[in-house]
Amino acid sequence: MRKNFFIAALALGLAACLPEEGVGPVLSRAHADNTPAAAIQRGLPNFADLVEKVSLAVVNISVDQAIQPGDDDNPFAGDPFFDFLRRFGVPTPYPGLPPSHPSVPRTKQGIGSGFIVSDDGYVLTNAHVVGSSKAEVTVKLSDKREFKARVVGIDRRTDVAVVKIDAKNLPTVVIGNPDSARVGEWVAAIGSPFGFEHSVTAGIISAKARRLPDENYVPFIQTDVAINPGNSGGPLFDLDGRVIGVNSQIYSRSGGFMGISFAIPIDVAMKVKEQLVQHGRVQRGRLGVYIQDMSPELAPSFGLNAPRGALVAQVEPGSAAARAGMKPGDIVLKADGKEVNESNELQRAIGDKQPGSKIKLEIWREGKRRELAAVLDELPYEETVRDTSDQGKAPRDALGLSLRPLDSREAANLGVASGLLVEAINGQAARAGLRNGDVILSLNNQPVTSLAQFRRLVEKAGKQFALLIQRGDARLFVPFKFN
Repeated sequence: MRKNFFIAALALGLAACLPEEGVGPVLSRAHADNTPAAAIQRGLPNFADLVEKVSLAVVNISVDQAIQPGDDDNPFAGDPFFDFLRRFGVPTPYPGLPPSHPSVPRTKQGIGSGFIVSDDGYVLTNAHVVGSSKAEVTVKLSDKREFKARVVGIDRRTDVAVVKIDAKNLPTVVIGNPDSARVGEWVAAIGSPFGFEHSVTAGIISAKARRLPDENYVPFIQTDVAINPGNSGGPLFDLDGRVIGVNSQIYSRSGGFMGISFAIPIDVAMKVKEQLVQHGRVQRGRLGVYIQDMSPELAPSFGLNAPRGALVAQVEPGSAAARAGMKPGDIVLKADGKEVNESNELQRAIGDKQPGSKIKLEIWREGKRRELAAVLDELPYEETVRDTSDQGKAPRDALGLSLRPLDSREAANLGVASGLLVEAINGQAARAGLRNGDVILSLNNQPVTSLAQFRRLVEKAGKQFALLIQRGDARLFVPFKFN
């Protein structure tokens, strides 16, 4: 009895020490003394008031699009669900759904989400939800009214689309500032996963400015908010009820949510929206260079003490970059005064500018900083974006290269004065990423003219250097380091 009484008394004593809100984090006295009271948050947020305030501006989107016989052998090609899952290699088509007969016209059907950004009926969603400008889009409001929507424009590079319904005095979302959002903050999504309209899910921001494969214009917000097919195009809200992102993609190996989802920052989406409304398409600046990330292995070869900037692998003749005096081997460190740490940051800085506008670039060339100014061309609409950052993988000591000089015909076809063709590789050359058929054009920015001269350059360079090579139609720098 005495023992039980002692335990009960101890439990009551501990309970009396707990905060009124519930069981909070245990802090040491030193930590508690040095932490502002406002910074210590206990308990979980209540999203009820937020949802009640913002959900009226969230809509359900359904899409129907006719597919003519022979358009595609896959009956699900272009379907929003199919595209949503295919982005991360989820096996498709869906099991159990019968394919259409190839001789019979068929209709693609899909669902998604969106949100109203102006009271006269402009709705923001994903490009992969709408699919095509010819699609029949129906927008269903929270009050159950349905409207046939007109596709205003689609931008596949950012996965943003705008549709318009004929209605007035509609409820709208409040646009927030994704730059002020912090990793670890709570966020909520509202959408129609698997057709369940106005479903609310919540989580935290896991990371910001996330770079995804083949996505060069969007610094994604990563969250752990549950997102599933049908959530695409819906809003991501902060705790103040402001939209900070457009839910767009998930990472999944099963087709379902696995704790990683990505949203397009709302400032990116709204810039696209304004251009789609005004012009029906997005106009982007074009510099005319092929670039790659600066790696730790390449940096010393260019005299940099740390890997930063966008490394120019190739300059297109007659382009804005060529007119500005840019050369292969230049490293872009700043664009309009803003630091460039990775190549995709330069792509976004260029893409955000209008054709004909001027951009100031700070570059690193031959161990010195220089400034250039370029007047941008226009990026062709829906041009295929070429990625030269992949240095590839090659088979398997010494330098490990079998080389021969280009003949005059080969040099003319490549548009170069000279170079060395890689005919066989092994050892360190293989580990560096060189491939049969590569053409070595320069070593540490010194043009390669002959085998003997190449050997002299290698001896002078020491244990680490950078090779500029031509691979197919693209040029890229490959770091080479002797063990």
